Amino acid sequence: MTERVTLQTIADRVGVSRATVSYAFSRPDQLSAELRERILRVADELGYAGPNPTARSLRLGRAGALGLIFTETLPYAFADPYAIGFLQGLAVAAEEAAVGLLILQQPRGVERTELVRDAVVDAFCVFSLPDGHAALDAVLARRLPTVMVDEPFVEGVPFVGIDELAAAGSAARHLLDLGHRRVGLAVVGLHQDGRHGWADIERQESAVFQAMRNRVLGYRAAFEAGGVDWADVPVYEVVGNEREAGREAGRALLARSPRPTAVLCNTDVLALGVLDAAAEAGLKVPGELSVVGFSDSAAEEADLTSVRQHSQLAGQTAGRLLLSGDPRPERLLLPHELHVRNSTAAAPA
Repeated sequence: MTERVTLQTIADRVGVSRATVSYAFSRPDQLSAELRERILRVADELGYAGPNPTARSLRLGRAGALGLIFTETLPYAFADPYAIGFLQGLAVAAEEAAVGLLILQQPRGVERTELVRDAVVDAFCVFSLPDGHAALDAVLARRLPTVMVDEPFVEGVPFVGIDELAAAGSAARHLLDLGHRRVGLAVVGLHQDGRHGWADIERQESAVFQAMRNRVLGYRAAFEAGGVDWADVPVYEVVGNEREAGREAGRALLARSPRPTAVLCNTDVLALGVLDAAAEAGLKVPGELSVVGFSDSAAEEADLTSVRQHSQLAGQTAGRLLLSGDPRPERLLLPHELHVRNSTAAAPA
């Protein structure tokens, strides 16, 4: 069995101290160019690739990396418009501070706490975890600087997000102002049990994703204030935030009698699918059907009315809070705006 090459092995071969060899890798300014070159040459001959990065980070007291806890798969992270914007913002903050970004994915329905326990990072950014997720307990047990983004809000832990109730309410009031009273909802992100279909009020209120639960509550509060009985509002729940899922929800809602004159979607991606379903049914948007999305990350090209969330700003803000070393603001709410485009109009007579 080949003996493991260490700093001491190289030191013995060169005839210098172990500290001198360490300086060749970590503090080259402390050595002459000739001595450092000789040490690196011997290291290369012995097949030594350099100090163990984990051990080095422990000695220095920092890892030079942020850990991102993410509740989806990596392919989703690089395909979903809102997630892309958030990752870009977080990456900008990391690049500004010359630190790395380690994505610790927790696909829906999977709780991989060992990834959190073993992660060599200086801080954690938690992005959209459901209530009671074991990874959150593992994060808090590490006692590292931590910021929550979007969900959940945990008392005493810095939070970055929007006022979901107010944002959803603005979308609902827009439709009420246009005269819509027969409205349906297409929603994703309530539960993790893989169920899709009609979601009754009990299922809406028991949703495990705080942001989406509040989004539905915001729609409800606005409609009830406008005199609409929420029990009469059909809510169709889908499993994944995908365009085909939105198409499924749209078909189900548009098949109802009487048919809704407007559909609220809690993501832009679902709204695009509802627009597809409307086209299949031969319905004119917005003349016969109004559609509203949420996040404004995939809305402009489709001329879709949507609530704008500033996803890149959320990522940058969370990253800069963490990298400040003292993320004190407990609840930082970012701006949101309703952008009205050509997918909404007055309710048909």
